[in-house]
Amino acid sequence: MLTRILRHRATLPFAIGSVAAAAAFYNLSIVKNEPLKTFQGDGAWVELPISKIENVSHDTRRFTFNLPEADQTTGLITASALLAKLETAKGNNVIRPYTPVSDVSTKGHFQLVIKHYDGGKFTELLFAKKAQDTVAFKGPIVKWDWKPNSFKNITLLGAGSGITPLFQLVHHISQNPQDKTKINLLYGNKTPGDILLKKELDEIMAKYPEQVKIHYFVDKADGDFEGHSGFITREYLEKNLPGPGEDHQVFVCGPPPFMKAYSGPKVSPQDQGELVGILKDLGHTKERVFKF
Repeated sequence: MLTRILRHRATLPFAIGSVAAAAAFYNLSIVKNEPLKTFQGDGAWVELPISKIENVSHDTRRFTFNLPEADQTTGLITASALLAKLETAKGNNVIRPYTPVSDVSTKGHFQLVIKHYDGGKFTELLFAKKAQDTVAFKGPIVKWDWKPNSFKNITLLGAGSGITPLFQLVHHISQNPQDKTKINLLYGNKTPGDILLKKELDEIMAKYPEQVKIHYFVDKADGDFEGHSGFITREYLEKNLPGPGEDHQVFVCGPPPFMKAYSGPKVSPQDQGELVGILKDLGHTKERVFKF
């Protein structure tokens, strides 16, 4: 009896070791099957080359950046951003956050659509770059961890280059056949030529007309423009969008005057600030309005 017990005990380490080795191999296989992520959230800056520069409008360009390996993804989720860093001639760092417009699952590269602002320290440096020049990035900076079907409806209010995080949401949600969230995007600009990502947005709306509704607003319209002239008014929002409620989330992104009018400014990345402006007047709550 004692001999049998001793023999049984002698086999335990081997059995446990075999199971552990198998589990380790299984976990390693899972890791190997997952794409490598360029940005790990560890605070490390990664220098990446510009592979392509395209004009989007008179003051906006699309920059494509290559990742270190062709089978890597950025590691971003929807909705999240990256910090970009460039150095001035005097050796000072200029850092700005940007939201990629390429799909988060894209391998080998990502794209930023960036508007040039007069006097903008970062865009002055970036727009002087050419293909193969590098920019340093780190992240991801998670803004909102989107979960499918979190809400029945979402409303996206944007202006100018504030479209980029809103586009990330529109694209991500519409590409998931399991996500039934209804999307209303209201996007304001000075002229039809200033509407960024219009081709991509129109394609999404044409493909998913029951799920995605896009409302364009411009200060000055031409004869061919299919949209609205003037500002996004309180009356338009009240008439054309779902009312306040726990199943309706609003996202806002735009320049300071736009934010002031509709939601009030964000105090800091960690502090959304109080809700004021048109959305407050319409009965929306701080909890159901998110400021990018």
